[in-house]
Amino acid sequence: MREKIKEKLQHLPEKPGVYLMKDRGGHIIYVGKAVVLKNRVRSYFQSHKNHSPKVKAMVSRIEDLEYIVTGSEVEALILECNLIKQHRPKYNISLRDDKTYPYIKVSLQEEFPRLYVARRVAKDGARYFGPYTSAGAVHETIKLLRKMFPLRSCRTLEQRRPCLEYHIKRCLGPCAGFVEAAPYRQMVQDVCLLLEGRSDTLARELKRRMAEAAEAMEFERAARFRDQLAAVEQITARNNGVTGAGDQDVIGIAQSENGSCVQVFFIRSGKLVGRDHFLLTGAGLDEEQADVLTAFLKQYYSQAAFIPREILLPTALPEAELIAGWLGGLREGKVELLVPQRGSKRDLVTMAADNASTVLAAENLRLAAKIRLEDGAIEQLADAIGLSEAPQRIECFDISHIQGAETVASMVVFQGGRPHKAAYRKFRLASQDGKPDDFNSMREVVGRRYSGTPKDLPDLIIIDGGKGQLSSALEIIRAAGHYQIPVVGLAKEFEHIFREGESEPVILPKESAAMYLVQRIRDEAHRFAITYHRKLRSKRNVASVLDHIEGIGPKRRQALWQAFASIEEMRAATLEQLCAVPGMNRKAAEEMQNFFRATEQRRQDG
Repeated sequence: MREKIKEKLQHLPEKPGVYLMKDRGGHIIYVGKAVVLKNRVRSYFQSHKNHSPKVKAMVSRIEDLEYIVTGSEVEALILECNLIKQHRPKYNISLRDDKTYPYIKVSLQEEFPRLYVARRVAKDGARYFGPYTSAGAVHETIKLLRKMFPLRSCRTLEQRRPCLEYHIKRCLGPCAGFVEAAPYRQMVQDVCLLLEGRSDTLARELKRRMAEAAEAMEFERAARFRDQLAAVEQITARNNGVTGAGDQDVIGIAQSENGSCVQVFFIRSGKLVGRDHFLLTGAGLDEEQADVLTAFLKQYYSQAAFIPREILLPTALPEAELIAGWLGGLREGKVELLVPQRGSKRDLVTMAADNASTVLAAENLRLAAKIRLEDGAIEQLADAIGLSEAPQRIECFDISHIQGAETVASMVVFQGGRPHKAAYRKFRLASQDGKPDDFNSMREVVGRRYSGTPKDLPDLIIIDGGKGQLSSALEIIRAAGHYQIPVVGLAKEFEHIFREGESEPVILPKESAAMYLVQRIRDEAHRFAITYHRKLRSKRNVASVLDHIEGIGPKRRQALWQAFASIEEMRAATLEQLCAVPGMNRKAAEEMQNFFRATEQRRQDG
């Protein structure tokens, strides 16, 4: 055992907290929580015979550890969730696709709320519904809701007169004062009821309002309620299977050697209103089902827009009471984790598990086909360029600039024919002094990568460029002593491959797997370089925007960027929110709002 770890184990406290395991490079490879840090952390370094292969592999890579003491086990659980989300450790079970789904946002914090798509949930007083797996379905839902309920779609109420949406009866014109807040809020509440799946409650209320309007001889208003009721009943007719009472999430799980799949059925007001599946990495057959479910619940519900009163599970969890308490705090109401043994609830859990198995089987078939294609592509590429062995690690370089300004380079890595994004590198090049010179830029970037004693040398280096850039790269790579690594150049237009010492290029068949692989590598290198270039350019432009606001100096600008994620968030912030930023005062906040209003007015005036 390493001396550093041995010393830290002797001083572990007998308190709840979170521990972080690190490898030789200082990277966090595992985050865990413990009721008693001393007992839990020491257990990793005692007898290994009861450890799973995954834990044994992890322990062999641990070079250092840290811990954070918390006041309670619930606090440790919350901190663990946040750290896993932040660091994505290699040996933690990870929800593979938890950040990609859109939500429907209802901006209840505004006097006249809007309905639109959001990509992240914030504690800003709005209601969020989702996540949804299909962005197209979200936009279709919003389109349908706007037909039924004429909510405003504009970002600001500062217009002098109503827009076209008002004239085609898609908006009630709150910007021009044509509708009061109370009836508008009632319409927003109806939208929320429908998004919650409470269509029965909404249908009863619409019938009541329609009857009242008809009795008062307000026939146009009654007709509007009639049309809304017809649309609600149409939606309800598609989904009229009653499964029970109340709000529930039903969770099923399937496991394989490649990972796990969790299926969630969403039941609202006794009706199955939707379902979704989630794939988890690092959760193979050697992981206990309860551990996989625990990891899923923590990661999924830490960002869920809605938490139901009951969550039905296929198996009991050791931390069920702790997790239920944590979820209850998020929901601000009681949450129960139930493991039904019989009856309709058990049937639902079984059905969710069957669906998870179907999805996982399809995913495994897709993965197997992809691996066969990737392995074949690597072998084809090796044969085409005359390599004795298929290159398992391929590194590709690309240069990006605009007339020599903000010159950057990217290095992407493909391991076994697949992107290895953790190994990607980006380089900001400062040697050109504003003059475009791709040859010198390529010399600089490969020099920074391969000079000295570099780690994880590749089996093949691809230079995105023709003979000139290939020669520039070879000059540095060979001078650094790396004679055994094959280096090729990829002509940008036709994907012709130039080899060292060869004047004629290798031309791959257009429809071959090798051509597809080379195009993927080239496109990924180009995308990564362009993304970094745009980021630098955007930062420069945004900084210049804030520079034009009186009273906003470097310190306030830095504080604003720590408080807000984008200029759009600053633009939408209230005066109070701007004043709350450290170092800001009311005068500076008012200057910011006046500046944003003026620029928006200039944009509208054309």
